[in-house]
Parts: sequence; structure tokens; C-alpha cells
Amino acid sequence: MDRRHFLRLAAATPALSLLSSTEAAAGDYRALVILFLGGGNDGHNCLVPTDGAYTDYDTARPGLALPKASLTSLPGTSAGHTFALHPSLAPIAPLYSQGRMAWIANVGPLVKPATARQVIDHSVTVPSFLLSHSDQVLWQQGWTGDADQSGWAGRALELLPTALRNGQNAVTMSNNRCLVLGKSSPVAYLSAWDSRYWGSADLAQPETPAAQTLNRMARWQFANQYEAEYARTFGRSVSESTIFTRAAMNAPAPAGNFADNELARSLRKLATLMPVFKTMGYKRQVFLVQWGNFDTHTYQRGSSDNSQDTQLLVMANALAAFDTAVQAAGMDQNVVTLSMSDFGRTLSPASGGGSDHAWGNNWFAMGGPVSGGQVLGTFPTLVPGGPDDCDTNRGGRFVPTTSTDQVGATVMKWIGLPDDQIATAFPFLANFSQKTINLLRA
Repeated sequence: MDRRHFLRLAAATPALSLLSSTEAAAGDYRALVILFLGGGNDGHNCLVPTDGAYTDYDTARPGLALPKASLTSLPGTSAGHTFALHPSLAPIAPLYSQGRMAWIANVGPLVKPATARQVIDHSVTVPSFLLSHSDQVLWQQGWTGDADQSGWAGRALELLPTALRNGQNAVTMSNNRCLVLGKSSPVAYLSAWDSRYWGSADLAQPETPAAQTLNRMARWQFANQYEAEYARTFGRSVSESTIFTRAAMNAPAPAGNFADNELARSLRKLATLMPVFKTMGYKRQVFLVQWGNFDTHTYQRGSSDNSQDTQLLVMANALAAFDTAVQAAGMDQNVVTLSMSDFGRTLSPASGGGSDHAWGNNWFAMGGPVSGGQVLGTFPTLVPGGPDDCDTNRGGRFVPTTSTDQVGATVMKWIGLPDDQIATAFPFLANFSQKTINLLRA
């Protein structure tokens, strides 16, 4: 195993922050799991009004609207309406009635509060490159410009009190990391797969020749700045992955019926390791899980693998298993899961049996700390060209009434962000009188 081979492995191997090798007494632990649905999930077919507004929804979405009889009803009235969920979300619907799931209506990135008329008249500042996947992913995750690539969770984690910081605060499970990237701290990469083997080196057996060679290479020093930084990253990866591997091997299998797919595997890994992190004395962690292909311009309905109907069912089953595992581990009050996506989609259908890029969207949060059984925010009028539609072509692109930053500030305040640091982590909130929403109990 030569040097070039190992360096190539280093670029593809999880770079996990160093876990303490001595267990601390398990104390206060809080974890935020961000499930980012790639491509722009259609929130209109996730959360559907079942009162008089259903007629507007059904009229506006020929070929896309879900039959009323197929929906999974939610109890009570909230945000001025009665609601139901897409039938594929039935596995997680009980969390709502249990008071452990809430929905947030018409949320998205904003520079300042805006109305549809202001957007049409160009009299208000809005996020740049609206409707662009890559740009809106960055805006949702807290990007503030080319000079600063950090995201809102990463910035907030760096502002936590010292007692709440640990070596693996910020974790991503994909190549995307903006949300958890801080201004000066690294991001850990956690693979859903087993990271025990680096070529022939078994990280669970550091005494073997291949593992010893790997660890010697992890201590190499270089005068060149680029090579030195690469070597430091490589060294941290080896050390962290070794400890992580041992922790995973000692962790019991989680409860929950996890299927064999990418999302279920990722959530199963988190359900396995979070109790270990808590036992080791970790305090705060944010995990970014990106999954899905929700850019449904065509064939949004149906049974194909990439239809929204199919993907929502995969997601709901994975989240139901994850919730079961978290509760079985006694961590129900320690974990909050928040869904996000690039943007919402047009109320009006696209020509290919799908929907186009839009702006405001409907998200959900789940977990014991969630003030559930409610829909937060202002639900839009589901009429193309109506008072909330900023599309001059009457496509049904709704201006968000709740800012992504207001949601982010809420969950990061629960993580431990001090009130006087909210404006630093979320600079656009200086334009908002209300900094947080009533999403969490404490």
C-alpha cells in the first residue's frame, strides 16, 4: 500500500472529528438532524387543506391534486384550516396526533419580510438567483456571499458556550456541508456505510501491520502549506475514524424496522451512534442528511422510483423507524428532526405531469421537544395569481411568510445559541422583529 494509494483513500474516507477516548458521565445532550430533500420537494402535496381551501387546491392542480379520500387526516384546526397529509406520509402521521410533529407553512429564505406585490414591483430585496437549485440550497443553508461559505448551523455551533462544544459538533452525511460549516472549524463526514476498512488496514485492529502503516502515514509532516493541510486532514481522518469504528462496533443495534436503502441506512447509523455520543459526554451535535431526487418536473405522481409518491413513502418509513429507535434508546427529548428542501414548487402543474421551481414551501419537524399537533405560520391562499403569488405568469409561486432563518434560529436556540448571538449567526434576522417561532417546547 503505497503513499499515493493511501492519499487517494484519504480523499474518499469519512473525516470524523476526534471522539474522546475516555467516557464522560452522560449528561445534557441535544442533537438536531436536518433532513434536506434534494431537488425541491413539492410541499403542496405534502400538507393539504381539507376545508373549503381544498377546492382551490383541487382546481389549481389538475392531474397533480390528491383525491381528498386518499389523504391521511390530521386532527384539529390550525392556521385557520383543517389539514391532511399525502397518503405516503401515513407512517409518520401519528406523531402529529401525539403532539410530537409540527408543520411550518410557507417557509423559505428571505432577506427581509416581503409581500407578493413588493416582489412583483421589485421594491424589496430578495435572495439572489431564485429558482436556481444550487443557489437556493446555499441560501436555505445560510450562505451569505462568496466571501463567507459558512452556514447557519455551523456559525451557531461556533457561538455556543464552551461547555456545550465538543469535537464532533458539525457532521454531514453527504458531500454537501454548507449548513454545518463554520467560519473556522472543520466539518466531520459520517458515512452511512461501514468505514472500518481503509484498503487492507482494519481500523478495529491497530496492531496489524497495515493499520500501523496507515497510522505512521497519518503523522507525516510537510513544509509545503497545501501538503501540510492535506496531511493534517488525513491524520485527523485516521484518528477519528479509528475511534468512531470502535464506538460503532460496541454500539447495540437500534430498534426500528429500517429498510435497506440509502436514507434508512443513514438514519440507522445516526440512531446507532447518538446514544454512544451521549454516553461519551457529548453535548451538542447537528447532523446534515441530504437525500432524494425531488425535482419532479415530470411524472410527479405514480409508482416510479423517482416519483414524489414513492420517495415520500421511503422517507416516511425511514423516519418512522428512526423515531422508534430514538424513543427506544430513551432519547426522545434529546433529538429534533427538521425537514428542508431547495424550494417549494409551483401550485400550477408543469406540462409533463409535474411542477416547476417555486419559493415558499411546507416543512415539518418531529421529536419529543417539538410543540406538535399544529401548523405554524401563515398558510397561503391556494389560487394562482392570488394575493400570495409573486409570479406574473400566475404559476403559483408563493412568497414565504416565515423565513428559513427564523426556523434556524429557533432550533439553534434549542441547541444552546445565546439570544445575544442570534444576529451573528443569522445576520438577515436584523430585518425581522420576530426572531424565532413557537416550534419547540424548550
